[in-house]
Amino acid sequence: MFDFTNKVAVVTGSSRSIGRSIALALARCGCAVTINYSKSRDEAEEVVNSIRQMGGKAIAVRCDVSKREEVENMFTATVDEFDKVDILVNNAGIAIGASLLETTDEIWDKHMEINLKGVFLCTQIAARHMIERNYGKIVNISSNSGFGIAMPGDNSYAVSKAGVIQLTKSSAFELGRHNINVNCVAPGAVDTVMLRGNRSDDEYEKVLEGRRDASSLGMTGTPEDIANAVLFFASDESRYITGKILLVDGGRRDFL
Repeated sequence: MFDFTNKVAVVTGSSRSIGRSIALALARCGCAVTINYSKSRDEAEEVVNSIRQMGGKAIAVRCDVSKREEVENMFTATVDEFDKVDILVNNAGIAIGASLLETTDEIWDKHMEINLKGVFLCTQIAARHMIERNYGKIVNISSNSGFGIAMPGDNSYAVSKAGVIQLTKSSAFELGRHNINVNCVAPGAVDTVMLRGNRSDDEYEKVLEGRRDASSLGMTGTPEDIANAVLFFASDESRYITGKILLVDGGRRDFL
């Protein structure tokens, strides 16, 4: 098990699904965690309570990651509560299915604001706190869609996730001299609320079946699978790794 005793993490979009699993995994290893949410306060408080029940430390902070002032307030609240920020996991994201011809300005802008600008703002503001202490771990969550695989309805979402991959590399290059590692986990098909969307049970099972068929392992992932990869990049065991992207997608055959 990784040891995050005396470490402090901010995990964006951590009230449910992948973000929730990342926050709980960090907490189990001794990390204090800021649970970020945009709308689901009750779910965020449930994660905080779960962490406190296991003897850990956590707070819930509402923040729209696309708004600079709100992001600044989130990090201020974290430092006020825990005195520092060691780890940032940029997990918050949205997915609105639309083909190229169906993509409106609103859909395009929303993907870029949350999925890409949100990562930029959180990275920039977290880095300022980390530079003061000459230490930090930043882990971005992208997607295998960001590698250029073409899927129906993934147009602007895929572009935003590709941007996260490049932002990871650029940030790693600039922040390395401050002893800050910046890496990225790119999930494949994971059984989450986002993947389910508004589909019926039968429709969703067909989606999962298709994703399993595309996997070399014949399976879809769980939020815990992604959390395990994040733990490595957030730990000191990855001290000599930066600017790298780890595909966690069951060996999607398109990429082999």
